[in-house]
Amino acid sequence: MLIYKILLPGEWAQFQAAGRFDGSPFDRDSGFIHCSSRAHLPATANRFFGEQPQLVVVALDADWFGDTLRWEEASDGGVFPHVYGVLPADAVTGVHHVAGAARIDEDVPAA
Repeated sequence: MLIYKILLPGEWAQFQAAGRFDGSPFDRDSGFIHCSSRAHLPATANRFFGEQPQLVVVALDADWFGDTLRWEEASDGGVFPHVYGVLPADAVTGVHHVAGAARIDEDVPAA
């Protein structure tokens, strides 16, 4: 199973340089790294990144995370994957450069 993390291009550059992603300021304030299922990806992108011209959607192997991955209910009633740890480069299975939130369905293959 795959989970997805939406990043800004600068965050992706940091991920590549460090070999891991420790989370955005929003993630760190939350105490976990917010991820999405493929089904929730378009809505998440529009809600949080709707004004961003470029996004990087990182596909991650959910099995890699073990107990640090928890599926938890969000305030909108959806259930989302939250990673209580870091995202290591070893868990990345795909990287999709997307020209804005509206292009998620066209540019990120269905899981």
